[in-house]
Amino acid sequence: MLHVDIPSLADLKVLASHRGDICVSIYLRTTPVAQVAAGDRIELKNLANEAVRQLVAANADKRRVAALVEQLDDLVDDDEFWRFQARSLAVLATPDNVRTFRVPNALEPIVEVSDRFHLTPLIRTVTFPNACFVLALAEGAVRLVEVSADLPAVPVNVDRMPKDAGSAVGRASVNDRSPSGRIQGSEGQKVLLRQFARKVDAALRPVLTGSDIPLLLAATQPLAPIYRSVNTYAHLAATGIDGSPVSLSDAQLAERARVVLDGLYRNEIAQWRTLFASRDDLDRATTDIARTARAATYGAVETMLVDIDEVIPGTVNETDGAITFSTLPDANDYGVVDEIANRVLRSGGRVLGVRKADIPGGKSLAAVLRYAI
Repeated sequence: MLHVDIPSLADLKVLASHRGDICVSIYLRTTPVAQVAAGDRIELKNLANEAVRQLVAANADKRRVAALVEQLDDLVDDDEFWRFQARSLAVLATPDNVRTFRVPNALEPIVEVSDRFHLTPLIRTVTFPNACFVLALAEGAVRLVEVSADLPAVPVNVDRMPKDAGSAVGRASVNDRSPSGRIQGSEGQKVLLRQFARKVDAALRPVLTGSDIPLLLAATQPLAPIYRSVNTYAHLAATGIDGSPVSLSDAQLAERARVVLDGLYRNEIAQWRTLFASRDDLDRATTDIARTARAATYGAVETMLVDIDEVIPGTVNETDGAITFSTLPDANDYGVVDEIANRVLRSGGRVLGVRKADIPGGKSLAAVLRYAI
């Protein structure tokens, strides 16, 4: 099972506003298989050593660097922490604190040292988590399955989940047509199914609360629309898995779920590119980094795509957004595209973390502006 703790948008905004004397951002691939996690610890240690090298080269305070090393060493040595991992790990560290996020996406290894955190890879996780839950719902059986990109599907134990529709409503079957108030005929069946669906939704709340991972519904008529009418989870996907889930194994559900996730991703990117093209005709869209930096500084970016893998070192002026590019990364600069994305988030704009191939023109970023600038 993947153990994830994805940051919320509010978390990202707080992290984007943080400034300190030493901020280290480390991203690495991990495995949820605890028995082979030793290599992940070594990778974190190696990336931490690179961060220390940059800090020493920048003549950072030795006592503060030592405190940072102690924080990271403690994390490397925490056996219990490494027992529960996902596909990637984000480590945001200062000499005073370490925050970690276990995410379902496969992220490229990155180490960034600056006075602020590097957050673009986490934005990708919030944008497209590349994982989901599948609720396989039928009158005779219910189950929840966790799906990730390239690991076997995992059934999730849900306390107080009804076994079936009949037992959920205290009857042998919801197809019993004997009259009892409104509970008769086809309309009565819908009333009972709605009661069943509410109990399923209530059982799922402790499992899904705080999660941003999509929930895909696998159900047939009339149960599918009935469940949607009582669902309280904000991330229930509009597109579900067609057909009865009863005869489908967890692996088959996962295979179909990945197809649905890919479609949702493609649709969102296609809609964004259509918006970009229409705004480009009005001079309210750009792929130019310098122009976007200026627009983001003045709060003029409505929404943007950013490449989560590329880091372009430099600095962005706090007042007018002017960019100074650097030749090589060090502890005195940061990723300028990441900083632009952070300013967009802080000004209420939306940022989608994607791969370069999804960005118009294959650029590092693309922005839709609230007004021409």
